[in-house]
Amino acid sequence: MPIQHTVVFRLVHARGSAAEREFLDTGRSTLMAIPGVADFVVNAQVGPKSDLDWQFSMTFADQAAYDAYNGHPAHVVFVAQRWQPEVAAFQEYDFVADDPRAA
Repeated sequence: MPIQHTVVFRLVHARGSAAEREFLDTGRSTLMAIPGVADFVVNAQVGPKSDLDWQFSMTFADQAAYDAYNGHPAHVVFVAQRWQPEVAAFQEYDFVADDPRAA
């Protein structure tokens, strides 16, 4: 069953800064190059109800593809070297479709 993985976050960098743009561009190029990642998108928060500014969203064909992504060296390095020091706050969500026919 496909999994939609999404993280919504706020960076330590100022909105509109070169450092913010570089983080987003590096995240996009690094993460979407990992095998199994599909439909990768970066979205900007425009509503006033959240203090989290950005979203990375991607899909995986199944749990095995998602697990492979989590353990992939490029993901591990990105999290350790970029995500942990540059993300001030985040929420992570993983979804599968609600299929009443599967019940």
